Amino acid sequence: MTKRFQRGRILVVAFEGWNDAGEAATNAVRMVRDAMPLVPVLDIDPELYMDYQFNRPVVGVDEHGEKRITWPGATMYGPARRSRTRGVAPEAPAPEERIDRSNLFVLLGTEPSRSWRGFVAEIVDAALVADVEGIVMLGAMLADVPHTRPISTFASSEDAEVRGDLDLEKSTYEGPVGILSVLSDSAARVGIPTISIWASVPHYVHNAPSPKATLALLERLEGVLDIHVPRGDLESEASAWESGIDALANDDEDMAAYIEQLEKARDTVDSPEASGEAIAREFERYLRRGDGPQNRDDTPPWRPGS
Repeated sequence: MTKRFQRGRILVVAFEGWNDAGEAATNAVRMVRDAMPLVPVLDIDPELYMDYQFNRPVVGVDEHGEKRITWPGATMYGPARRSRTRGVAPEAPAPEERIDRSNLFVLLGTEPSRSWRGFVAEIVDAALVADVEGIVMLGAMLADVPHTRPISTFASSEDAEVRGDLDLEKSTYEGPVGILSVLSDSAARVGIPTISIWASVPHYVHNAPSPKATLALLERLEGVLDIHVPRGDLESEASAWESGIDALANDDEDMAAYIEQLEKARDTVDSPEASGEAIAREFERYLRRGDGPQNRDDTPPWRPGS
C-alpha cells in the first residue's frame, strides 16, 4: 500500500464549500495541479448537481479581455499526453516549479447540492477508467484553535493496510458528513483505498483564505505521497497572514484575550505539533455541529479585515 500511494496512480481531491474552511484544501490542490502538466479528463455537468441559487456562477474577464461566466462544477485533470493529431501537450512547468511525478491526477470542484450518489459515481467511474490506485482527499474545518500555533492536521484511512503502512489514524466519527466521505465510501466499494487529510482553521478568521492551513495540508500530503510541492510565495503569505491577525488582536483587547485562552488550552492539551487524537476530537466536534465554514453562530463579533 505504501508503494501504491507513493509510486502508483493517485487522485488528489478537494471541494469548495463545507469541506474547505479558509479555502485551504482547494488552494492546496490547485498548487498541486499548477505544478504539473495536466489536462482535463472529466468535466461533470453542473446542471445535474448544482443549485445555482446556493452556488452561483461568477462573471470575470478572461486573458483576452472578454467577459466570461464560470459555472460551479467539478473537473478532473490527468497527465498530459503527446498526440500525433493534436500537436504537443501543454508546456510543463519549469523543473524547479514542478512536481517530479507523472502519474498524479487532480480533481477540483464545488460540493454539489443534490444527487450526491450520481455525482460520486461519475468520479469513481473516471478513476477506474484511469486505473487510479488510490485517492487522497483534502479538507479543512473551522476549529477553536489559535492562529499563533502550528496548524493541526489529521490523516485517516478506513483501509487497515494503508493505516499500518503510513501510520495513519482510523476515524471513529459517526454523524453528518460532506461529499468527501461519500466519495471515500463509494471508492472503497470498488476497491480503491482512500486517505483523508484535514486541517484545523481558526474559526475567528473564517472569512479570509488561510495560507498557513494550505501550507500544513501540503506538508502532510507530501509525506503521504513522497513528493515535493513547489511553495511559490505560500510561506511568506502564511507569515503575513499570521502577522495581520496579530495586528488586529493588538488593537482589540477582547480578541487578544480570546486568543490567549485558545493558546493556553492548546499548550495544555497538545504538543506544538498537536496529537492525532486531539485533532480527531476537534474534527468530530466540527462535523457533529453540522455547520460548514460559512455557518458558525459562535464566532466572536469582530472580523479580520472588517
